[in-house]
Amino acid sequence: MPRLGIHQDFLQDLIRLERPIQQKVVEAISKFEQSSHAGMHLEKLHNIRDERFKSIRIDLKYRGIVLAPESGDEFMLLRVDSHDKAYEWVKHRRVSVNMATGYMEIRDDAIITDTIQGLQKIHGETVRPLFEHVSDADMARLGIDDQMLKFARMLSDVAMLEALDGKLPQIQYDVLFGLAAGMSPEEVWNDVVGGITPEAIDPDDLVAATQRMPHKVALVEGPEELMELFAKPFARWRVYLHPLQQEAAFRSYSGPAQVTGGPGTGKTVVALHRARHLARQGGRVLLTTFTATLTRSLAESLRLLETDDEVLSRIDVLTVDQVARRLVDGHVGKFTLLRRDEEKEIWRRIIRHRSLEFTEKFLQEEWRQVVLAQGVTSFDAYLDARRIGRGRRLGPVQRAKVWRAIGEFEQELADNNYRTFETICVEATRVLGELDTRPYDHVVVDEAQDLHPVRWRVIRGLVAEGPDDLFIANDTHQRIYDNRVSLSSVGIQLAGRSTKLKINYRTTEEILNWSCAMLAGEKIVDLAGQHTSLTGCRSEIHGAEPELYGASTKNAELTHLIEIVQGWLDAGVQPEEIGIAARSEMLAQSAAEALTRAGIDVVYLSREKDGTERHIRATTMHRMKGLEFRCVAVIGVGANQLPYANAITPLEEDATTHANDLQRERCLLFVASTRARERLYISWHGEPSPFLNLASS
Repeated sequence: MPRLGIHQDFLQDLIRLERPIQQKVVEAISKFEQSSHAGMHLEKLHNIRDERFKSIRIDLKYRGIVLAPESGDEFMLLRVDSHDKAYEWVKHRRVSVNMATGYMEIRDDAIITDTIQGLQKIHGETVRPLFEHVSDADMARLGIDDQMLKFARMLSDVAMLEALDGKLPQIQYDVLFGLAAGMSPEEVWNDVVGGITPEAIDPDDLVAATQRMPHKVALVEGPEELMELFAKPFARWRVYLHPLQQEAAFRSYSGPAQVTGGPGTGKTVVALHRARHLARQGGRVLLTTFTATLTRSLAESLRLLETDDEVLSRIDVLTVDQVARRLVDGHVGKFTLLRRDEEKEIWRRIIRHRSLEFTEKFLQEEWRQVVLAQGVTSFDAYLDARRIGRGRRLGPVQRAKVWRAIGEFEQELADNNYRTFETICVEATRVLGELDTRPYDHVVVDEAQDLHPVRWRVIRGLVAEGPDDLFIANDTHQRIYDNRVSLSSVGIQLAGRSTKLKINYRTTEEILNWSCAMLAGEKIVDLAGQHTSLTGCRSEIHGAEPELYGASTKNAELTHLIEIVQGWLDAGVQPEEIGIAARSEMLAQSAAEALTRAGIDVVYLSREKDGTERHIRATTMHRMKGLEFRCVAVIGVGANQLPYANAITPLEEDATTHANDLQRERCLLFVASTRARERLYISWHGEPSPFLNLASS
């Protein structure tokens, strides 16, 4: 019985087809897979460059492209399309094995040959070669083969290289792009190739080459595995690693380490593997993040990755707040959690009682971002406290007024046994400091950019300092809460133990570029307190440009949303593969209600409620964090919704905080937009958000 390798590109083709054609594809492949003589279902292709490519008939119009071995029963499904398009794709393609990674590669042999011939005609001109600083030996070590070396030696401009993206062997393209961007051969070896040398590589053994590529090829045996893969095509790859990710996940570190990267670069996948790897070694592991929605998603992915109950029992998947509350409940006793509206009312009473000129929001943020963030416990310490990012200057007299207001607030909390999420963490840190042993051997943190310093102190206290104690995945471009922290200030020293991922494996290049434009020119600071950028972050996947739509009224916007969603469903997109995001809960719920009235199954995601199978998900932009969908509609992106007026500190009150608030709103739209894999739809009613001007251009 033949064994099938299903290439990720094949599934990308499959899910774009109409449902009746999808079913025919599945039926044809099932017959092929169950046959004892697979070759009888394959058709020889004529006038192609690599005779190992065969076709499989789907119906009169559609064909699948199969890579067939010269001997043996292992086959790979690469593409599916209409007859003419499938043949056009395959006729100039050639397969090879990369001698640095051991992976199978596919290239457009004709376009590379034609490009080399074209460059030879102009090569006599006086131009500086693009790669004159890289030796042939380094090129070979990095996996550049003879054809690609000849091509590289003729390049004088990186634009010539970029023009062939998608036509060249992908890893070799990435290597050349990295070298052209100024990376050293050693940096390319570590960051692009992966820094891992496989066993002896046979350039003719395509079976071994595909087996080294679980991040690109799913090997299935039997119709049940095949149908499960087709039912949830992206779940299979959500937990696989490419070499650089693998190196980050499995390396031993002498202390805290981090992995950074833009959206879709696989930081969460690395965190999952890291947690599993440490648990398999017998350690007690906490896999944590900042929202319950994200922990549920992490737990689901972890179960997909690990089936051994004993290993899973050593991993707790909890938010930092959940861990802190358990500690306080168990060691201090019960308390009442103060609601946000109750907290605001206390601040208002204090302002009235003391006739203060400060607003309740200013006092709230001064308490959270200065006093709690820096662990300030005395007036003298508050006088010395740095107030970076707070904007409004306070003299000694003003600080004295603020400190008395904060003291009155904290006294009211104590008198009524009230706690906020932040003070629970403060108390939990105190409890941890008094314990003889730490609750965990390792802590893995996902989406770390949104954690407040009081939560970082809990994390630091949960595990003893030492090798492999903390592993942190983050991207401060996706910071959607006003929690800015330098890890060194909370006792976490990274000391160069950092890996940056640059290739987006989720979102199309078109969606990624459109989204990144919103953050162009923004000064984003990382968790080490240094400026960072998305330079070099790119996608291997291409698709349609984002669609923008402006309506005159809210009802008109929702009516058009129904048409867009229905079009996606009619094209074969599954309901659970569609996400709807809005800045406010009210608009997201209105969208859910409008879709429901139109007969479309939809569920509103809340703190307490997850999505259900066969339902579209609608929620706020904040709750979209960490999720992903084939198609995403971001609605209400109008001037009256984004930036959200209540989330922006007035310029005249605090200029620095005002700028930080605007940046946070931009990041929020960036996060919502990059949840989309294939289709992004942006809409508004009235005037469009000012954020869209830059993104659209």
